Amino acid sequence: MNLPLIALLLLASYLLGSIPSGYLAGRWLKGIDIRREGSGSTGATNVLRVLGKGPALAVFLIDVFKGTAAVALAKAALEPLGMPMGTASWPIDSAVVACGLAALAGHSFPIWLEGKGGKAVATGLGMLLGLATPVGLACFGVFLAVLSVSRIVSLSSISAAVALPLLMLGWFAAGGMGLRWPYLILALLTSVLVIARHRANIQRLLAGSEPRLGQQRRG
Repeated sequence: MNLPLIALLLLASYLLGSIPSGYLAGRWLKGIDIRREGSGSTGATNVLRVLGKGPALAVFLIDVFKGTAAVALAKAALEPLGMPMGTASWPIDSAVVACGLAALAGHSFPIWLEGKGGKAVATGLGMLLGLATPVGLACFGVFLAVLSVSRIVSLSSISAAVALPLLMLGWFAAGGMGLRWPYLILALLTSVLVIARHRANIQRLLAGSEPRLGQQRRG
């Protein structure tokens, strides 16, 4: 393994993830610090609440791209070294997974915003689309299904996060590839991160005060 290259990829992935798209949208469009508005998150849901549908869609797509780009960059850098991406390899799988996690860390804890970022849902989706596309699409399907019934974004995000490890295992079984432990560890860590970032939302869900789409957040 080329450790200097891996270190460079990890740094690049973190910096990609740390691009503060929601914060920049607030500054550019309304001259506000979105961390002081709504839920205080820089993610697309809070952008929707504060700035509207158009900016929220743009931020969502950028955040998805950040996760996909981090994984694609790692794959592109490692393939020329004779490390095929279609085969299971502990070192290579681990390096690509680490880059995906670095992008999530950058989004949630951006150095530019003193570590106060988003909840890693859109960037996590992008990472999964780049790493295991069927799993990413299935997670997005869970998100949309729960959202269509509940109209609660946080509940939909948490449901997708809970389903992620099971969907990853299902992908392994369907492909007959056996367990790829770095991918499963990634699924578990991503699930834990997303749920942990939704602690306040979970408290509001239990209290029955979490807003639905189109409602203003209370408290």
